Amino acid sequence: MNIKVEHIAIVAKDPAALKSWYERVLGAKPVFDNGMNPPTCLISLGNVWFEIYAADKSLPDTANNKLAGFRHLALRVDSLDAAKAELEQRGVKFTEAERAAAGGGRIIFFADPEGNLLHFVERPADSTLVKL
Repeated sequence: MNIKVEHIAIVAKDPAALKSWYERVLGAKPVFDNGMNPPTCLISLGNVWFEIYAADKSLPDTANNKLAGFRHLALRVDSLDAAKAELEQRGVKFTEAERAAAGGGRIIFFADPEGNLLHFVERPADSTLVKL
């Protein structure tokens, strides 16, 4: 069996605004938009697609990184310092200090406008983890 991740869904209170944020702040590219209001769309970030569509309701603890289930999206960057500085210029607030990454390197967390957790991870050049 050959399995590949096709897309990850992000269910949003305001899908149009969230799509715009991922494009403006993280450089995501549009792949598909159904043209409806609220929209269902696909965006591409690197080689991963994200489907963004409207939520029926939300949970108050979305940003709690210790809840069961999928909790955050890790984005590998070459330079944590440069990526953090660029996002700060685009209005992103980092509320935690950077810390050591599991497996080596450094991470820093931030949230999208809907409270979904993301983090940058920088791996050392000699990391034994597979390069992307």
